Amino acid sequence: MNRDILINRTINKITLLPDWRLEEISDYVDFLLKLNNDKEITNDIMKLISSSKSFNFLNNEEDVYDESDLIEKFQ
Repeated sequence: MNRDILINRTINKITLLPDWRLEEISDYVDFLLKLNNDKEITNDIMKLISSSKSFNFLNNEEDVYDESDLIEKFQ
């Protein structure tokens, strides 16, 4: 569905509601905007962390154990 059509349809429905419902809708829209903003911030942080070299020491860690350390092997 086209964005403009959906916006117009929603506005038309909202105008039919009583005033006390408008506050609820406004609060809900604020909540959705905050949620969207939080997701964007989280994604940006993840991108920064993944491109950072701060955690590279974890990638270069050598194996502490190998197969020869096993006492019993299950097949």
